[in-house]
Amino acid sequence: MDNNYTVLARKYRSQDFKSLIGQDVLVKTLTTAINTGRIAHAYIFTGIRGTGKTSTARILAKALNCLSSDRATAEPCGVCENCRTIAAGQHIDVMEIDAASHTGVDNMRDILDAAQYRPTNGRFKVYIIDEVHMLSTSAFNALLKTLEEPPAHVIFILATTEIRKVPVTILSRCQRFDLARVPVDTLKQHFASIAEQEKITLTDEANELLARAADGSVRDGLSLLDQAIAQTGGNVDANAVLDMLKRADRGVVLDMMKSVLSGDVGRALNKVDEIYNNGADLAMLLTDMMEWTHWATRMHPALNAGDVNNSPYTSEQREQIININNRVSLNTLSRIWQVMVAAVSEMQAAGNQKQCFDMLIIRMMHIADMPPVPEIIKQQESANRMRDVKNILADRMANNTQTTTNNTPAPDIQKQTKCISNANELATALQESKEILLFSYYSSNIEIAEFSDGKIKYFDRKGDADFVHKLASWLMDKTGKQWQLERATESVHVNTINEQKQEELVADPLVASAMNLFADAEIIGVK
Repeated sequence: MDNNYTVLARKYRSQDFKSLIGQDVLVKTLTTAINTGRIAHAYIFTGIRGTGKTSTARILAKALNCLSSDRATAEPCGVCENCRTIAAGQHIDVMEIDAASHTGVDNMRDILDAAQYRPTNGRFKVYIIDEVHMLSTSAFNALLKTLEEPPAHVIFILATTEIRKVPVTILSRCQRFDLARVPVDTLKQHFASIAEQEKITLTDEANELLARAADGSVRDGLSLLDQAIAQTGGNVDANAVLDMLKRADRGVVLDMMKSVLSGDVGRALNKVDEIYNNGADLAMLLTDMMEWTHWATRMHPALNAGDVNNSPYTSEQREQIININNRVSLNTLSRIWQVMVAAVSEMQAAGNQKQCFDMLIIRMMHIADMPPVPEIIKQQESANRMRDVKNILADRMANNTQTTTNNTPAPDIQKQTKCISNANELATALQESKEILLFSYYSSNIEIAEFSDGKIKYFDRKGDADFVHKLASWLMDKTGKQWQLERATESVHVNTINEQKQEELVADPLVASAMNLFADAEIIGVK
């Protein structure tokens, strides 16, 4: 290999605003500011690694000092002495400082002392401070005043991947630009162009895998492409990239999720063994499974989650996911997602990833079989009603047994039971039974939608969860049979017992005459 070989990430680093990919808003703002002469004295660029923070800082430095124009230009020539030395990092007036190794206040004082002198070869002195969040508190404090009011010939450009660690006092003195992750399609076009210039073969499937593995970072993607070229000798295909990334093909992930959702534990674990023996990284497989669950949820017919054509699956694979969704509930996908999210930290902490992943698969398959939460609540309520009925019957049998033992004839149950056929009769029966609290709540808050012998459909204005159990127990005790109590989810717009009585009272001629005798009189209670 040639000792002077330059890696692709450096060889194809952006040299002007036109070649800066994926940052259209940033480019438009800076070029407009330069063309109109509205150049700020301090900028701060933030974003994930490899999105162009340092490259943008160098391009801006070239734009400010390019000799092809008698003023700052948004289109630096790239061939003049200033442009070439800035690109090489050798310009005397453009200083790149690594804040990770110059963290102290003394380093910052040296920079600020030198800033007072005018530039030697350029129009501006440009200080590019990379990873500025690494500066100490004292260094930040020393920078504050100069950053707010620097000499007219000084421009500060700060770059960081950890914007939250930068003090607010620093941020308020800078124009901030957030560099976005570069879209997959943009990365694919960039990689395809580089492959053509490098005269290598890059298949579309391999390009797709590299662009998605880059996760929005141009530098990460070019480093992966460099590695793939070195591995294959210039013929980069999907299999080589998958082998290099230790990732399972999305078709394999789809088969894996089919196994999990089928309920066949043995089949699913055998699939994991097969993938693991082929050298796949299980942590990456978990990431791919989370990606599948996310897109399967968005494609679920129970949702209207927008366009899914930009998903990383082929049309045939999307069709398979739709078929799976026809027999899998949204609840199941949501629970599986929660289990996988919790497993990410477990996988990182586990001593044996394979064992952890096997247990994850078993946990996912068992939680997928669980009924939805509303059904669990309904089953619990039904169990509570049955328990109450059994307790009432047990108490009645105990009383009957005790009566028989004392040689007293057992009471005739049919004679003790009441016949309740409407809402008013129920209120009267509650009052006669001295069930004061139950009667008061029923009369004040319950709207009766339907009432027949053995069935009541009602709406509870306050939503007391205990009311239905108490009323069911009382009805069972008084009528000798189990009643079906159905709660409506919305008001049926029917008066309560108290409201009915008040309306009847207001309609009484004697009461109306009494009300007319007193100004602003009102009925506050009915007894």
